[in-house]
Amino acid sequence: MDLNTVAAVIAGGGALGAIVWVLAKVGKALVKIAEALAAAAVVFLTIWLVIKALLWALRQTVTHWRTSLAVVGLLAWWHWWGWVSLVATAAVTAGVLIGWRLIDQLSFDAWAGRHLRAWWLRWTIYAPKLPEWLHACGLGIRQDAAPFIVAVTPLGRTLGRRRPPVRAQLPTVLKVRSGPSWDEVRVRLVPGQKPEDFDDAARALASARGVARCQIRELAPNVVSIDFQRRNLLAEPVACHDLDQLAGVAGESVDLRRVWAGRTEYGQDWHIPLTGPASHLLTAGTSGAGKNSITWDPLISIAPAIRDGLVRVSGIDPKGMELAYGRGIFHRYAVTGTDAVALLDELVAAMDARKTEFAGRVRSVPISAENPLELLEFDEIGALTKYTDRRTREAITERVALLTTQGRALGFTVRGYVQEPTKDTVPVRELFPRRICLRVSAKSHVGMVLGDQAYERGAWANRITEAEAGVGYVFGEGLREPLRIRAGWVPDETIKQLEAFVISPIRRDPAVLAFPSKPTDLTPSTRGGVA
Repeated sequence: MDLNTVAAVIAGGGALGAIVWVLAKVGKALVKIAEALAAAAVVFLTIWLVIKALLWALRQTVTHWRTSLAVVGLLAWWHWWGWVSLVATAAVTAGVLIGWRLIDQLSFDAWAGRHLRAWWLRWTIYAPKLPEWLHACGLGIRQDAAPFIVAVTPLGRTLGRRRPPVRAQLPTVLKVRSGPSWDEVRVRLVPGQKPEDFDDAARALASARGVARCQIRELAPNVVSIDFQRRNLLAEPVACHDLDQLAGVAGESVDLRRVWAGRTEYGQDWHIPLTGPASHLLTAGTSGAGKNSITWDPLISIAPAIRDGLVRVSGIDPKGMELAYGRGIFHRYAVTGTDAVALLDELVAAMDARKTEFAGRVRSVPISAENPLELLEFDEIGALTKYTDRRTREAITERVALLTTQGRALGFTVRGYVQEPTKDTVPVRELFPRRICLRVSAKSHVGMVLGDQAYERGAWANRITEAEAGVGYVFGEGLREPLRIRAGWVPDETIKQLEAFVISPIRRDPAVLAFPSKPTDLTPSTRGGVA
């Protein structure tokens, strides 16, 4: 080895040592920098988690302020007065609530029970379980919604997603309300959903909850209420008004725009208009479904107005049996097709005369003894609009169309009843703005009566049992979903009592007449439930 080689080796070793020394210094510096960054990251991460936890707690406190205040109050009580006093106070409070419920269940449920039940159901059933039900019913965005793609390149083939996996999004529970028979769960929809998606899943949600009925109500474009029926308030017959209590009532005090007719599935009174918008009514139902209840119960409610001449009732009874039992209350009455045409001609002539008298003076004729409400009860309308000779069919159809299209403002109201609600049977079906579907034999009949999508929205009239006479569905009532109702049951003796009530009016002294300010204050003696 010559001198140059030795010098090169020494020089190379020195350079390598210098590089190692520099790298050691740089490594120590990088370690210190990494330690500083790690410490800063830990600090910032801790601060971020604390801020996120505080924001979450604040959001939960604002959203569930009642529960939050209750928890804070219990913790403060425990801290300041101990657990013994807390347990004793809770026991006394529970005893008072139980005693209150045993003494007066209606007031307890109105003031305390429904709030406690809603709180309990929210945190034990709907908050933990409803997301699972919604996911199982397809009411959410699944993680597998992100599609896979295959990218082919000259270097090979890769398999991956077009975008990162999307976390499953489900509607958020906003509020839970609990009534005597229904739970109302309000949820906020996720982007891409619409209320109709929940309509289609109503039966699946009812099965998931283990209840008989579930219906969907749209409260806002992105908020719906999922209503679950815990128990059936319409299982028992609803009593009609007591005519003895109506004996001293003035006919002028009866509100013909809001006549009591039964009870809704929410435990509230059900009213129908006999004059004004949407007063023409078509009721469909099989034999024994309870159409007579729809006929007679409102007539019982307006008995003072009929007695005092403010309402004049006409009846067309092709079977000659249903309305004939109370024949005395009808100003006009027809059984055959010929008599029906004559009766309708008389009504149309009276309507034309009233039109001539009031044209240009008022937009709606005021109801009075001189110009009473002309109420036509047309039983089994299909028997005369299909199952009779052509000339009679056309004449009856034409006159009913005139009354339903022109009679509202003039004080003429038509209420028809039919078993087969097809268009061929009732060609003027669309001219009745308000319709009731009682028990029917086919699912398709529900749509014929209440319109498209009525069955999907919960109007399951073909599932009404024979023991539920008078139970049916009304589509509308200011809502987008069907309303389940039960008309008041009118016994045969009450019909005879109504006939005597109308034919033999009681002489009343207006100076001593006492009557409640609202006709809705008159309620059947057996009516219960919480409104």
